[in-house]
Amino acid sequence: MPIADPSADELTVLQDEAVQFTRELIRIDTTNFGGNDPATWGVGETEAADYVVAKLREVGLEPEVHESAPGRPSVFVRMAGEDRDRGGLIIHGHLDVVPARAEDWSVDPFGAEIHDGMIYGRGAVDMKDMVGMILALARHLARTGQVPPRDLLFVFFADEENGGVWGSGWMVEHRPELFAGMSEAISEVGGYSITLPERGTGENVRAYLVQTAEKGLAWGRLRAIGRAGHGSVPNEENAIVRLARAIAAIDEHVFPLEFIASVKDLFDGVTEITGVGWDEQDIQAFLPLLGGARQFVSGTLGDSVNMTMLSAGYKGNVIPQTAEANFDARFLPGHQDELLALLEELAGEDVEVVIDHIGNSVDSPRDSALMSVMTQSIQAEDPGAEVLPYCLSGGTDNKALYRELGITGYGFAPLQLPEDLDFAPLFHGVDERVPVDAVRFGARVLLRLARDC
Repeated sequence: MPIADPSADELTVLQDEAVQFTRELIRIDTTNFGGNDPATWGVGETEAADYVVAKLREVGLEPEVHESAPGRPSVFVRMAGEDRDRGGLIIHGHLDVVPARAEDWSVDPFGAEIHDGMIYGRGAVDMKDMVGMILALARHLARTGQVPPRDLLFVFFADEENGGVWGSGWMVEHRPELFAGMSEAISEVGGYSITLPERGTGENVRAYLVQTAEKGLAWGRLRAIGRAGHGSVPNEENAIVRLARAIAAIDEHVFPLEFIASVKDLFDGVTEITGVGWDEQDIQAFLPLLGGARQFVSGTLGDSVNMTMLSAGYKGNVIPQTAEANFDARFLPGHQDELLALLEELAGEDVEVVIDHIGNSVDSPRDSALMSVMTQSIQAEDPGAEVLPYCLSGGTDNKALYRELGITGYGFAPLQLPEDLDFAPLFHGVDERVPVDAVRFGARVLLRLARDC
């Protein structure tokens, strides 16, 4: 039967489970240190996948587990819709998290403690909150025997925090049949609220930012090769010096501002709500209006390259033959080749640019039927709210789905957030946390989306 409005008891269970699953998943340490060495990343992803499978089987669903390598499982469960001829919707999340140094936190990063209405823990917003909502939604639909308008595919990926190499990337390359019939997808880092002053009313209005685009990424290394020698002897081919020059040249490069369509639409929408105009020549004066989204949006105003790691030398009186520095480059849609060529130019002839991983950019339609449903789902739970598109400076598993399979992806992990919560820095940050009420809100919104998608 089609999805009906839930009873009060059913709605309570849905929301309670979303919170419960979020906390229980945070307590499973799924730290991803990169690479594919069990000695460094442990067994957390397997434990989390087992947890998800058990919860799905409790309500009669039959999930499939597919491993890209031993201990790197992704979980799939498909739900048939009323119209099997329509392209299906993938609702996906990832089970891994970035590392957390316990000594930097005010609480146990894997304790999932609740303080002042907030769930604390690594993964609270990236993205075990959304995984908890997805799991609660799938269980609700299975328990009530309701059928969505079109096929739904729930996926819980491994390895997103390493670029999806052993998760979404591997799955779409080696097991594309698992995604057969799917045309659209939703996942993380979108659908959250910022609070804006409403023009002429003296009141505030919430605007929810749906991610319709995301920058591409290039992870790699600058590798300088020189002449090894004694530290007391002059050396004009010092690899460390060559590397330092390349780093300085890249760091000093000023990337021009560019306002892509999704960014312009966001800024125009904020202007319409607030009456505050934006000026390309003084965009920094406008950005504070964006509150908790400011850092994400700031990162989408041009290409960028950040140096992240250094490796050189093995003894204080020995000049090494090689020196390396890792970089994280992010490029706007359509800028991949241009940015890679620029890196080669800035690095110079004595330094090699080694690319370890490329993640494509994503640019999805901002006027699609699914975008309308996401908007309606938000506004049904928060009347008077506005919904605006935006571009994400980071990356998600939507990259692989779009690149290999042409599946259109959006960021839609709905959260109604407090006005004063600086949201973007929580991602990969210390004391990562999410409001309990926001998780409950998100579960309700996702149920509406599943009903009308």
